[in-house]
Amino acid sequence: MDRRVFIGTLTGGLLTAPLVAGAQRAPQIGYLSYGSAAESAARVRALRVGLRDHGYVEGQSIGLVFRWAERAERLPDLAADLVRLKVDLIFAPTSTEVDAARQATRTTVPIVFAGHADPEGLGHVASLARPGGNVTGLSVLLTEIVAKQLEIMKQALPQMKRIGVLATVTAPSHRPALHTVEVTAQRLGIQVLTLPVRTPEDLDGAFAMMVRERVNGFLALATPLIRTQRALLGTLSLKHRLAGMFGPKDNVEAGGLMSYFADLNDLHRRAATYIDKILKGAKPADLPVEQASKYELVINLKTAKAIGLTIPPSLLQRADEVIE
Repeated sequence: MDRRVFIGTLTGGLLTAPLVAGAQRAPQIGYLSYGSAAESAARVRALRVGLRDHGYVEGQSIGLVFRWAERAERLPDLAADLVRLKVDLIFAPTSTEVDAARQATRTTVPIVFAGHADPEGLGHVASLARPGGNVTGLSVLLTEIVAKQLEIMKQALPQMKRIGVLATVTAPSHRPALHTVEVTAQRLGIQVLTLPVRTPEDLDGAFAMMVRERVNGFLALATPLIRTQRALLGTLSLKHRLAGMFGPKDNVEAGGLMSYFADLNDLHRRAATYIDKILKGAKPADLPVEQASKYELVINLKTAKAIGLTIPPSLLQRADEVIE
């Protein structure tokens, strides 16, 4: 066995062995994700809770096979690895992982997502009501969220005339999201400075550019790169005293100013329902994509104070969570 795969098996929690009585093999779920186990711990716990709610006992009636990619470019190889292992289903949380999983298996292995930004717009499903292929799950519809994020930023910074937008070029969803940002910004009278980033090393230069171009704040489009680099982004935000809007609240807990996004833990828990139905014989093509129903506005007042920003009381009253 390849040394990398062997180590990944030990550290990623691969459960093998006959997991039920006799020779019957318990279903194996391949978990494909950008980032590390530590960075996704809360999401993994939520998925496990969902599976337990459906009666699955990990290590007995179901197994989880984890593959973590430190770079987006590694995802296709890891997806192919899961297919070679003959997993029964691939759990690919976002459009970034779904793209890689579809390269490895377009028909054979079912794929379930939990936070896809735009499944129909990116062609990963034929339609939300009738996915039509081997992919289905839960969507956050990023194009709608970014418009709301920009509106909230304008409320927090009424004098904002220019905003930087961190767009991860390895994320399939960044193009349609950027289009929505441009349209919304024009309506709000805001200029957009787009900053394409591919790797963590690009972030420092992106912030330096925003400072040189005198933006009033920035919007970090929600992608696996932005989520996994939350500590670095929090540090850079404070260093350059820039107000930032993020997706998942992980970024705010790590020092970002505010976030507006779907509750990803809730979506991962609900994804277990899709896994359960498919393992019991349902076809992904026939399972409609569900949209997120819980959205959270989180504001970090400690960060606001550190960068010299006063958040309007009306916005604080709307927040679902305020970090002080």
